[in-house]
Amino acid sequence: MEPSTEPVAATGIVGFDAILGGGFPKDHVYLIQGDPGAGKTTLSMQFLIEGVKAGEKGLYITLSETKRELHAVARSHGWDLSGVEINEHLVREETLSEEEDTTIFHPSEIELGQTVSRILEEVERVKPQRVVLDSLSEIRLLSQSTLRYRKQILALKQYFTNRGATVLFLDDKTAEGNDLQLHSVPHGVIVLERRAPLYGAPRRRLEVIKLRGVDFRGGYHDFTIRRGGIDLYPRLIAARNRGDGGDGLLASGIDEVDALLGGGLEMGSSTLIMGPAGVGKSTLATQYAVAAANRGEHAALFIFDESRRSLLKRSSAVGMELSSHLKGKSITAQQIDPAELAPGEFANLVRIAVERDDAKVLVIDSLNGYLNAMPEERFLTLHLHEMLTYLGDHGVATILVMAQHGLIGSNMVSSVDVSYLADCVVLLRYYEAEGELHKAISVMKKRSGAHEKAIREFTMSSGGLRVGPPLKHFRGILSGIPIVEDR
Repeated sequence: MEPSTEPVAATGIVGFDAILGGGFPKDHVYLIQGDPGAGKTTLSMQFLIEGVKAGEKGLYITLSETKRELHAVARSHGWDLSGVEINEHLVREETLSEEEDTTIFHPSEIELGQTVSRILEEVERVKPQRVVLDSLSEIRLLSQSTLRYRKQILALKQYFTNRGATVLFLDDKTAEGNDLQLHSVPHGVIVLERRAPLYGAPRRRLEVIKLRGVDFRGGYHDFTIRRGGIDLYPRLIAARNRGDGGDGLLASGIDEVDALLGGGLEMGSSTLIMGPAGVGKSTLATQYAVAAANRGEHAALFIFDESRRSLLKRSSAVGMELSSHLKGKSITAQQIDPAELAPGEFANLVRIAVERDDAKVLVIDSLNGYLNAMPEERFLTLHLHEMLTYLGDHGVATILVMAQHGLIGSNMVSSVDVSYLADCVVLLRYYEAEGELHKAISVMKKRSGAHEKAIREFTMSSGGLRVGPPLKHFRGILSGIPIVEDR
């Protein structure tokens, strides 16, 4: 589908405008659905405020919340609503005590007619270019029947369209079922969801159900509500963000490690470093980031499992000068709390590191923490596939760290198998020899070129990382309890 050529009304939410192709096509009616607390009021206020910035009159018609409540919401975000007209048409206080003496018509029929008349009078007075009607639930209750409700919505749609207004109808989904008949009336339908996981902050996401004549970006898009409004993170689609790829090798700065990997890691490739806890996975990944920074390139670390303080302390213990690179911004290290971060927000952080900060090396430490940020485990590989494709197209060398359960031998297991997604897999293992615990490093696969088949000893000390000669006099190192072979 070709991009829409209609003039659009920007919403003021950068990510939302991106998935809509610039904003809502003007002079149409749109339905914004969502449970209470999903963010409908916040979105609609940003829409009206953006209109004021563009020199358009805005009208907020509220049938449920008071003007005082709306101003309180605006103050919580630091917004100025002086350019937005707010009109409340609430249930009259007199109806709490007065007796209805109508005998021919149901009281709701009279109330509906009065409510709609007041709305139309206000629109004729203000003559707005942007309107928010909050909410359809009150009109649904006053209509009493589905047929009358639908006819009323169709009439309102026709009325606003003829007056050149871009209108948002808010609906809190109190109707039974999906109310698909309502979806067929407006020009577009946006659904907001708020989900509370068993642990952690609530997750919010948005889906564009339909938007006539626009090649919008479908699927679910995560968003957060912070002071200042909604931040929406468009779903990462690698096909929409193609780059030129990359070439060359990423060296670690340790000759033996580079030799093991056939000269280094390919730029634009992904590498998975696997092994048990404490074996040196994170330290090896950090080594690549420091080596890139020493060459004048930017590296981005996303750490799920430890604090920045712990990262600095661990790096200093093996002689890595990480603190100076962090101060100089050649390396950025962001500590991620998986209980507070939605997957879409993390993907957005990755995109910023690549497109704004020009990161050439990106480390995710670890996938176990990333897994905990996923809404459901089975979607991890889909998220990763899209992200790794995007990073590869932009020539970024991506290093993924995964902790395996167990310490030695056949008991080693992973939370989820993502090794087939990576271009290169580096395996770190413990093994027992002469009454001591040793570490070994090997390369399981490398798609882009040759690599050593040898298993080498791996050590960490204050002098840095060291890789020893091939362990040719042992057999069964990966089992954890090797056997010394006769020489």
